[in-house]
Amino acid sequence: MELNSLRQFLVVARLEHLSGAAEELRVAQPSLSRTIARLESELGTPLFERSGRLRLNDAGRLFRDHVERSLGELDAGRRAVAEAVSEGVGTVRLASETFLTLTGPLAAFKRAHPTIEIELRWMAAEDMGRHLRAQDVDLCVASQPISAEGLEAVQLLDEPVGLGTPVDHPLSGRTSVSIDELVDLPFVSARKGHWQRRLLDRLFAARDHTPKIVCEVDEPSAIAALISAGLGVGLVPAFARMSPARVAGVWVPVDNPDCRRAVTLYWGTGGHLSTAARLMRATIANWNWITGEPQEKR
Repeated sequence: MELNSLRQFLVVARLEHLSGAAEELRVAQPSLSRTIARLESELGTPLFERSGRLRLNDAGRLFRDHVERSLGELDAGRRAVAEAVSEGVGTVRLASETFLTLTGPLAAFKRAHPTIEIELRWMAAEDMGRHLRAQDVDLCVASQPISAEGLEAVQLLDEPVGLGTPVDHPLSGRTSVSIDELVDLPFVSARKGHWQRRLLDRLFAARDHTPKIVCEVDEPSAIAALISAGLGVGLVPAFARMSPARVAGVWVPVDNPDCRRAVTLYWGTGGHLSTAARLMRATIANWNWITGEPQEKR
């Protein structure tokens, strides 16, 4: 099997769309179809369901996981050799659901290590375990648990999540609110799968309610701005109140012990963690989230 064929397979597996994959890879669709057909012939089994929309089948998912890990090991070997030969510290690849929380440690890291390149990638938490094992990224920061084998983790912060309201909202002067009081309110929320949306759905489901979503956004950092503009209310972590990019609005505590988020740093146990990645891990893990400065190593 040629490496290029395997890399093309991963794109098709990710998009589950031949024409879209051909466009991204800048190859002719018939040529890409033949590549996938050759792989299936070598393996002796189809990798995709072709009834209607193209979808990975069980064999395809199994093969994808092995290909990702194999190509990840190859790329890790190349980076390790380049690092050893150049005596440099190279590049660190960091994925997160949102980078608003990480602006402090990222800025401090860049000041301390200006020659290290930082690659940032937005990633859904449900995809992080697979990409860490495949060594597509070095580190991941998630605000919800990642259930995958072969990972190590350190919790960065555990904080309350409150209700963000416009300054003139009837609840803005309250010292706390209950979930029952929020049932009929219009919510600005992240899309399904994001930690904030999962928390909102879970809190309401526990009271046999469904939140009224009037605005669903792809960029969670926009939620506070949309709340301040009067489009609705929303769940906002306590950390956001300290952000330099904070916009006008009111943060009201939610009277529920489960209305919290835990932010965790993850990395893989089986691969080579580069010098750059180890330095980034230390910076993030040892960051003081209250003062916004580095703290003693832990």
